[in-house]
Amino acid sequence: MPTTPRNRVLPSADDQAARFSRQREADRAAIAEDYVELIADLLREEGEARAVDVARRMGVSQATVTATIARLAKAGLVETKPYRGLHLTREGGTMAEAAKQRHELMVRFLLAVGCDAETAEADAEGLEHHASEKALAAFARFLEGREKGK
Repeated sequence: MPTTPRNRVLPSADDQAARFSRQREADRAAIAEDYVELIADLLREEGEARAVDVARRMGVSQATVTATIARLAKAGLVETKPYRGLHLTREGGTMAEAAKQRHELMVRFLLAVGCDAETAEADAEGLEHHASEKALAAFARFLEGREKGK
């Protein structure tokens, strides 16, 4: 019998711990991915990415951005120079592109299952970081099937 929410069995402690661990790691990675994706968007759309713009668009303080950018620079994702804007390293650019693709896939999927555009954009911000590669592949297959059927 297929597992449904009503007859679901509690997973083993090891399986459940692994699931929670994956979600905590996704939470940590989400911040880096959001920052590099925003920096890439600002560079593309405005020609520069400044910490003050990142703070305004993220809805956080300048001090929070400064601390986060320092961590991203230490991780090799962002480059900073005094009195100059923010720039992505090759690794940061790769991360930003992957995050953008996941975001766009989530938006398309949410629109396909009936969400309005505003909800799809807002919800994709969190879901893009927490969906597994298997789930993302399934979403892509679902969308391909729908597009072929049109």
